[in-house]
Amino acid sequence: MNLNATILGQAIAFFLFVIFCMKYVWPPLIEAIEKRQKEIADSIASAERAKKDLDLAQANMTEQLQKAKEQAQVIIEQANKRKVQILENAKVEAEQERKKIIMQAQAEIDADRKRAYEELRKQIAGLAIAGAERIINCSVNETVNRTLVDTMVAELEQ
Repeated sequence: MNLNATILGQAIAFFLFVIFCMKYVWPPLIEAIEKRQKEIADSIASAERAKKDLDLAQANMTEQLQKAKEQAQVIIEQANKRKVQILENAKVEAEQERKKIIMQAQAEIDADRKRAYEELRKQIAGLAIAGAERIINCSVNETVNRTLVDTMVAELEQ
């Protein structure tokens, strides 16, 4: 066999193989490669969108967290103001109740003092009458009268 004819036959077979591959093998391969490239590009774009969404969500979350902290601070301040107001009201009410109790106690003390004064007056009047009766019953002797008055004074001191 001739070497040139073999090379020429191999070249023709190779050429036919290349045409067959270009017509039947390459289009599905290129299509699969392009499809895969498109899927990868879509996945990358989707990942970038997801990253942007995540960044936006984190920014919103940070903003909402800041708002929540501000609202909590406002609520705490309102609660503290309310606490101070309640304490002030309780102090005022306690002061009023204290004054009322003091006034009631003073009134009771005054009433007891008046009763004691009246009772003491009645006892003094009774003693004076008793002393006068003793003086009248006894003779009009100066020394006897003086001893009677001294005994009445001693009874009053007790």
